[in-house]
Amino acid sequence: MSIIIQKMTIKDYDEMFALWQVAEGMGLSNADSRENIASFLERNPGLSFVAYDGDRLVGTILCGHDGRRGYLYHLAVSVSHRHQGIGRDLATRSLSALRQGNIDKCHIFVYKENQGAIAFWDCIGWIERIELIIMSKMTSDD
Repeated sequence: MSIIIQKMTIKDYDEMFALWQVAEGMGLSNADSRENIASFLERNPGLSFVAYDGDRLVGTILCGHDGRRGYLYHLAVSVSHRHQGIGRDLATRSLSALRQGNIDKCHIFVYKENQGAIAFWDCIGWIERIELIIMSKMTSDD
């Protein structure tokens, strides 16, 4: 296996989106359109990564920050390439990039039904924050 991990660009979009569509527990929305991902990458340069096995995209991680806290989204690894350290490597690279930007804490959002993802994040040292809830509102709602 010769996995190459590189910085994500919008050129990776079609393959990324195809992977996200088949990744169990992945929530997709308008925020994941090509235009919105391009904007996200422009605002957060060098923080998101993709993994390739030859010319096949096999992993992704989106990473951004608000100047204070980092956020990871859409960590996905092809079923055929799981349990090889790719997800851990992708997360480590994004966290390292955040640290270089003086961001010292990072958050993720995981659907509570996604036990596989919860087990993965727990295994690599993330802590569930049971004292918090997340609340959302569409900006188009008045």
